[in-house]
Amino acid sequence: MKIPTPGETVRAFAEVFAQNGFSLYLVGGAVRDCCLGRRNGDFDFTTDALPSDVQRIFRRVIPTGIKHGTVTVLFKGGQFEVTTFRSEAGYSDSRHPDRVEFVSSLEEDLKRRDFTINALAVRLPGNEVLDYHHGLDDLKTGLIRCIGVPEERFSEDALRMLRACRFSAVLDFSIEQETLRAISRLSHNISLVSTERIADELSKTLMADYPCKGLEYMRTTGLLKLILPELQDCFGVQQLGFHHEDVYGHCLSTLQLAADARWPLELRMACLLHDIAKPLCRSASAQDGHYTFYNHDAKGAQITRSILRRLKFSNAFTDKVCALVANHMFNYSPDWTDGAIRRFISRCGKENVQDVLLLRLADMRAITPDADPTPVAELKQRIDGMPQPVLTVNALAIRGEDLTGLGLKPGPLYSEIKNFLLQQVLDRPELNNREALLEITRKYLENRNE
Repeated sequence: MKIPTPGETVRAFAEVFAQNGFSLYLVGGAVRDCCLGRRNGDFDFTTDALPSDVQRIFRRVIPTGIKHGTVTVLFKGGQFEVTTFRSEAGYSDSRHPDRVEFVSSLEEDLKRRDFTINALAVRLPGNEVLDYHHGLDDLKTGLIRCIGVPEERFSEDALRMLRACRFSAVLDFSIEQETLRAISRLSHNISLVSTERIADELSKTLMADYPCKGLEYMRTTGLLKLILPELQDCFGVQQLGFHHEDVYGHCLSTLQLAADARWPLELRMACLLHDIAKPLCRSASAQDGHYTFYNHDAKGAQITRSILRRLKFSNAFTDKVCALVANHMFNYSPDWTDGAIRRFISRCGKENVQDVLLLRLADMRAITPDADPTPVAELKQRIDGMPQPVLTVNALAIRGEDLTGLGLKPGPLYSEIKNFLLQQVLDRPELNNREALLEITRKYLENRNE
């Protein structure tokens, strides 16, 4: 089997190796995706040339991982990562090899890789596909299968268990049964993987076309309860009422709508976690026997912050997702005043408000696909048509020295007054001038002291 040439620059790159008596192969995800007709410009190469040989035949070479045989070649405006054929042994930390040895055989090199579909190689130049592990068969049948003994592959690198789930989400593939059983048996080893790597795999899974497939594999193998125990706790928590799914199923359905719409990671994460507090907030209604989940939005934002901090997401990312979760339970009606809309924008943050609307819409459609989007659309129209509102205390037309002049000092009362002034201006924007705000403050203090 042959695949289309990766490009003129790659062919010229391969010819340099050939002219110097070495072989070069394209390996990994680029070959897999090319065979599937998917785009992938992330090229990895392997060669029988030693790193010193590569440094000799090319002028510009960066020793990015030379201890493990990897260098990056700068060639004709491109960067090409090249690794010498190697074998690995002794994974004492279940993550990194204790010993790396260079070998002369491509077949020996491919044995150390994770899954059959990632162990395909293309001979360059010539574009002939080499398949020593029946990876092409697994591509045809849509299977993710470990090379050799699954327990050995996952003991070498525990992150591979999450990678299997991620590939299922990206490719819409099934995980082969022996591989799946090995993940279940060794899922506890995921604790050996750094938090950053786990968060990265989780993010890539959420950004896939079929994220729920990957998450469900995590749940059934025991990985989810170690990575996102809060989401695992949502499984089996019934909601009744309008809901046809348990909390876990509803969260996944909301996430899938976000994936179908190609929404960014912040929105997908919020869709996954928006009801994360429902197991803690559930109580039975005395009137009809249905469940209520009072305050699950506010509590959910607190739990979401704890999760994202634990997984070491950035502060900006965490703040954004928490704002979406905290504000997703609004119920707009046409009798909302302009002041109510301004307060809504202020609560959400003007930079978040459009995403809050999208999250609410996905939440509704996950409950019932024919949910009426009119209220959300009308609210969006009113928000878009409003003049720029005052949304934060920092935008008030009064300064710290103005309050100090009234005998106030920075502290709880100082903040209390500023928040009170903000609420007045959100209702009546014309009050946002220094004289009016000072007068309101004087009256507030008089009434407070009575």
